[in-house]
Amino acid sequence: MAFDGKRVLALESRRAVEIAELIRKQGGQPFVAPSMRAAPLENHGSAFAFAQRLFAGEFDMMVLLTGVGTRQLNALLKERYPEDAFAAALGRITTVARGPKPAAALRQMGLAPSLIAGEPNTWREVLAVTAGRPERHIAVQEYGRPGPELIAGLCARGAEVTALRIYRYDLPEDTGPLREAGRRLAAGQFDATLFTAAVQIEHLARVAREEGIEDAVLAGLRRCLVASIGPATSEALEEFGVHPAIEPAHPKMGLLVREAAEHAA
Repeated sequence: MAFDGKRVLALESRRAVEIAELIRKQGGQPFVAPSMRAAPLENHGSAFAFAQRLFAGEFDMMVLLTGVGTRQLNALLKERYPEDAFAAALGRITTVARGPKPAAALRQMGLAPSLIAGEPNTWREVLAVTAGRPERHIAVQEYGRPGPELIAGLCARGAEVTALRIYRYDLPEDTGPLREAGRRLAAGQFDATLFTAAVQIEHLARVAREEGIEDAVLAGLRRCLVASIGPATSEALEEFGVHPAIEPAHPKMGLLVREAAEHAA
């Protein structure tokens, strides 16, 4: 098998069981340390203020960056407005999905996205797919963290942009496995590490800093094979001085594991 018994760290949270099985199928010994969770914001005033503007026809385009955010926003607005009000309002404007996940969320609402940003589904592809569009009053449903590059790119075209956050990325409720992963990295006990989201390196470094071992953890990463799911994640790793050796041809978890295993072999 490609990993041939190598020790592989994965920082995936939502699909932790799945990535562990994928690593085993490639002959690796997985250690999965969930590194994040989508935590709801305590105050949803901005979401309801956005909804009032949307229903009043103040936007002509909405960019949806995540499937979970699209679903959470839809569920939240149903608490105060008619069940189909959000979908009906989106149906009257241009909707832009950053890849398949928000596109699927829109379809669950009975909508077909007007535009879909292609792979690798970064802010660059969103800007590319919206280039030359006439819409200038744009709402952006953000990630669990701000996306300044996309906002700046849209504003540079003369757009008025309203950014909307529905949730934030936080550490998992149980940080024990993540802290253990940091200690093992610092001790050089992993042969490969797989990153499936940009925020994972930030949270790993955060708990390592709390443990007083951040430099050792980053050094441990630099000594092992690092695989990144895509450009945004690679950029985040580079900010910490970690240079990924693998970025799969398509930003899919199965491909990430398989190509990392092939490289390890």
